[in-house]
Amino acid sequence: MSSTAQIGVTGLAVMGSNLARNFARNGFAVAVHNRTAAKTTALVEEFGHEGTFVAAESAKEFVDALERPRRLIVMVKAGEPTDAVIREFAPLLEPGDVIIDGGNAHFEDTRRRERELREKGIHFVGAGISGGEEGALLGPSIMPGGSAESYASLGPMLEKIAAKAKDGTPCVSHVGPDGAGHFVKMVHNGIEYADMQLIAEAYHLLRAVAGYSPAKIADTFREWNRGRLDSYLIEITAEVLAHTDAETGRPFVDVVADAAEQKGTGRWTVQIALDLGVPVSGIAEAVFARSVSGHAELRKAARGLAGPAAEPLAAEAADAFAAQVEQALYASKIVSYTQGFHQIQAGSKEYDWGVDPGAVASLWRGGCIIRAAFLDRIRAAYDARPDLPSLLADEGFAQEIGAAQEDWRAALVAAVSHGIPVPAFSASLAYYDALRAERLPAALTQGQRDFFGAHTYRRTDREGTFHTLWSGDRSEVRTD
Repeated sequence: MSSTAQIGVTGLAVMGSNLARNFARNGFAVAVHNRTAAKTTALVEEFGHEGTFVAAESAKEFVDALERPRRLIVMVKAGEPTDAVIREFAPLLEPGDVIIDGGNAHFEDTRRRERELREKGIHFVGAGISGGEEGALLGPSIMPGGSAESYASLGPMLEKIAAKAKDGTPCVSHVGPDGAGHFVKMVHNGIEYADMQLIAEAYHLLRAVAGYSPAKIADTFREWNRGRLDSYLIEITAEVLAHTDAETGRPFVDVVADAAEQKGTGRWTVQIALDLGVPVSGIAEAVFARSVSGHAELRKAARGLAGPAAEPLAAEAADAFAAQVEQALYASKIVSYTQGFHQIQAGSKEYDWGVDPGAVASLWRGGCIIRAAFLDRIRAAYDARPDLPSLLADEGFAQEIGAAQEDWRAALVAAVSHGIPVPAFSASLAYYDALRAERLPAALTQGQRDFFGAHTYRRTDREGTFHTLWSGDRSEVRTD
């Protein structure tokens, strides 16, 4: 087989097929391969008119079809299936060739694979790809990590197929070495969990406290989407809430079981945040909210427990409350992005990646699930102050979240008085209040730790590490 394909895709489920079609539509010759050859044949037969596809039945045929340096995208399940594909193809490749993992891999797996393949002279790129099936076909946000040399070879092709922001900039850039791309994609998904949970809590408040119907809430979300909350998730939320179930004639949201599933990247975000010592409480509560929703028997057993059952507000009060919810949603959204970018900065420091948070905000402006208008402002904030410690330290965001204070807190008071669970709203406000507090009760916590475990403490009035002898005369001992 002649070497005519500029890039190859192995793994032709929907995401892989759509990515291959995207390359072909943009003028690239694409080698396609799947473990089950029938999928390869079906793709070429159905979509061959969209561009140039080179079908390959075997791994060797696939590799032989690729121009040097070979660029091979793996679109299979994360974990062992990805390792199996690498073990199959790596022996067929030569120094300078590039393997790209486009799945939702754990960034530590990506670091390991990059290190192992680097020893063989093969480049390994962990590329986070966001946008779902539609994005893969029409233009995703792409977050590649790997060597600068690999991006020099691969980047121009990715820039051609990636989503474009409103200013025409491709939503792809070299994120950093080894696992940086998959790390950033992981945090993207964590923010996505938080964003979705905050929107769901806003819906719950408008339904249970304001007494709005799903159709009216859809109209409310459409109105919000014309303002500062302009985003893909707000847009599709309105569509979901406006949809009527064809079989029953009821609002679609009322016939869907209230148990949200998850694939794991949100959990990874929280787990890695704990390892890094980064507080991502809003994201964590979003993950736990999905977990709670899935425990049907636990919820059933607790359904009769005492709690308020307040009546919905009157119409005029309900509309005023909806404005408060919008403020709470926007302020909490700022917090979720603040936590996510803090984690990216901490990960970049821990692994010496040199990730540019402004560039990350830029590549999330199109194609990805969390694309939102205010990402332009986040990019501008980090461009102006590359050392910005927190989005809350940016003057513009600080002013907005300051203006939201009264309504943000009022919305949470209403949630508590009506017995409506709002874990992500609550955690976001608690995080904000913790950061702005002059002192935290952690002083007492550290005193307790010193009492039962001699864990020591620092003082506010002088340098050093100290331990109190908690029996006898309570004398203090300096330990450093």
